[in-house]
Amino acid sequence: MEHAKTARNIAIVVLIAAAVYFLPAGGRAASAVQAALGAGLGIAIAFLAVRGYRERRISIHSLGDRHRALLYGAIALAVFEWVARARMWETGIGELAWFVMLGFIVYAAMEVFRRYRAY
Repeated sequence: MEHAKTARNIAIVVLIAAAVYFLPAGGRAASAVQAALGAGLGIAIAFLAVRGYRERRISIHSLGDRHRALLYGAIALAVFEWVARARMWETGIGELAWFVMLGFIVYAAMEVFRRYRAY
């Protein structure tokens, strides 16, 4: 029974790929679907982040201003690194800066975690 499901799923993927390849403007439709899936993924990540914040709000506020700022700064820097990775890796200085920022993110995360576990 599992083989039939697997074969069906492979056939669906092959049909979609054939439609994108052979139909006129199939690439545009594929780009639109990709954009919609990317937007859905972004919305899902944002929803999970908001839910995680609401569940741990007391713990986050009990960190103190300095460590809470470190946490928020590390999150913002991680998002920036994720978005700018391709452009930063085009040059050697950009790549070095990317790794330095990654070091700051790891340091901030470790410092916040140590503070969180100190209670």
